[in-house]
Amino acid sequence: MDTTYRVQARSLQPLVGNGHIHAHQPDGQALQTHSLYGGRVTVDRRRWTCREAEFSWTAPQHVIILTERGATARTHIRSGTKPIYDGRDRSGAVSFVPAGVERNGYFRDADLVYTALWVDPGLDLPGCSQLSALPLRVNTSDPVIRTLLASLGAEMAAGQVPEAVYLEHLLALMSLRLGGGGGVRGRACADPPAKVHRLGRGVVKRLDEYIESHIDAGISLSELAQLADMPVDTFARRFKAETGMAPYAYVIERRVWRAETLLRAGSMPISAMALELGFSSQSHFTSTFRRLTGITPHAYRQGMGFQDSDIAS
Repeated sequence: MDTTYRVQARSLQPLVGNGHIHAHQPDGQALQTHSLYGGRVTVDRRRWTCREAEFSWTAPQHVIILTERGATARTHIRSGTKPIYDGRDRSGAVSFVPAGVERNGYFRDADLVYTALWVDPGLDLPGCSQLSALPLRVNTSDPVIRTLLASLGAEMAAGQVPEAVYLEHLLALMSLRLGGGGGVRGRACADPPAKVHRLGRGVVKRLDEYIESHIDAGISLSELAQLADMPVDTFARRFKAETGMAPYAYVIERRVWRAETLLRAGSMPISAMALELGFSSQSHFTSTFRRLTGITPHAYRQGMGFQDSDIAS
């Protein structure tokens, strides 16, 4: 890879791809990075600054980027020789670069924190196949994608590790938005949506047994789809038709149910319980439990009659 700086700063370069960057007074740092599927899906949060930078870059993966905060004095982006954007980076802006598309241009007076979701185009996940057909987008506005990536970035900043099934659902929804399917009203004469078949009780029972036996692991959507012997997008639709919930929400609810059982038993510290149930940290467990039950695990345990002197929490 040919990457050249006037001042060396490894954190300035994108996480994935090949090209060159010539930068004046660059600085920055990788904040949090988390990968799944052997690096085929990666969430990367970074801060970087520079007085000016000129670049040309191509990556083998799609990337969806949220500028969390900060700005540039000027951003000029081309794809080959075609102008794509000339203006400023701004907080809340969303960009998308398809795999294999060359992006070149320059930045002036950049000071940014961004979250980037890198996705291998060959992954068999909902929404992946349509991303390759979408155009390059730079500093556009999409409140749904902005909220999703901002929440993901905030969770990572708090030390929470995103799970495979969570990222898979995020990717499916963002792909829908990028493809123009989110928030678009259909024609009055449009055909009614086709009826979605359900999974059936036998499949749901098999899934429940698998979730219960892997409750402490990062259960992915693709694992569950394989267990049901169907493509992941078909599985996700049928699962929701059967249970009324997305698979990720269902897994989280099962973990909280198990947590209630453990809390009633009163024999395990809450910090150990968080790990036992597959949460990335005690704070992640506490915030999730409170969101679904309305109270914290500590308050739930006290309601069962246990005191701090009875057990470490």
